[in-house]
Amino acid sequence: MSMLKSERVKELISKEDIKRRVEELGKEITRKYEKLDEPLVLVGVLKGSIIFLADLCRAIDLPLEIEMMGVSSYGEATVSSGVVRITQDLVRPIENKHILIIEDIFETGLTLKYLMDNLRARGPKSVGVCTLLRKPLRNKIEIPVDFVGFDIPDDFVVGYGLDIAERLRNLPMIGIYEPG
Repeated sequence: MSMLKSERVKELISKEDIKRRVEELGKEITRKYEKLDEPLVLVGVLKGSIIFLADLCRAIDLPLEIEMMGVSSYGEATVSSGVVRITQDLVRPIENKHILIIEDIFETGLTLKYLMDNLRARGPKSVGVCTLLRKPLRNKIEIPVDFVGFDIPDDFVVGYGLDIAERLRNLPMIGIYEPG
């Protein structure tokens, strides 16, 4: 696959389980937002959410707009630095729109809080959150998350968009990274 010889990945969530859960999330999101009289704006957090966002948007039966935002607190490390920076901003305004942030992983909550505060300052009608993965043991800040794919243990994970120094995003499953 895309691993170096010194790297190992132990499967945590199979591609079949991911597919099934993404379809369920799409139905849950559709039910919550079906009464909107305007498109729901999905804001994907680059780069980790891109594969999840692509699959999820096809599972949502609503008019949608898609925006992307780059936010980083990791660099090439396996632990968040706690310093959040915007690496790519939205292209269009979100004022008076319903926003659903699409995140790959919710760990400490620091990045998500920063992102939610930043987007709320732009005057949307609502800001919700959908995360593929949540690490309950790492949460430092209580943030309401509207949709959660999977709760996982406090291990460093890769695959299905999640990376280690830009590698292993293309694994079809989510696995625990075990350096060699």
